[in-house]
Amino acid sequence: MPRKNVRHEDAEDSWSIEEIRELLGLLIELDISEFEMERNGSRIRVRRGQTAETSVVAVPPPRASQSPGPFFPPAPSPAQQVVGRPEPTSETPDGLHIIKSPIVGTFYGSPSPDAPPFVNPGDAVQVGQILCIIEAMKLMNEIESEVAGEVVRLYMESGQPVEYGQSLFAIKPSVRK
Repeated sequence: MPRKNVRHEDAEDSWSIEEIRELLGLLIELDISEFEMERNGSRIRVRRGQTAETSVVAVPPPRASQSPGPFFPPAPSPAQQVVGRPEPTSETPDGLHIIKSPIVGTFYGSPSPDAPPFVNPGDAVQVGQILCIIEAMKLMNEIESEVAGEVVRLYMESGQPVEYGQSLFAIKPSVRK
């Protein structure tokens, strides 16, 4: 695929749509999942999930009258927000499946503070059964089991912050016959 040479004549230029498209094409072609670059005070950050979803945030440079303070990227609008997913389960050497958080948020082990937990260690779970809720941006995201088996370990307590890809549960898969 031939690439166009993009000229930067004006130092105050922000990112053009053509430049962003070219950059995204190159990142996809090279299978790069995360990229950040700053040019003339403008910053662009690209993160791609496993399904080739892409999130782009371009920040304009500060005006000359503004004092350069700390950089806080703008919060994406719901239309811009793309949540990639980590590998939801992974198998450990002892055969346990680890359920990992697909998002950053707050972990809740029960549907409400006075309700019993969704699961406890020793409980049998089925594929699709709700294991917990992760609150992110005032949205309650139900995390479901992707394997049938027995809950061996809970890594989190209700109310704790959880990071993207952080282990939530260890499940011993059922033996299929």
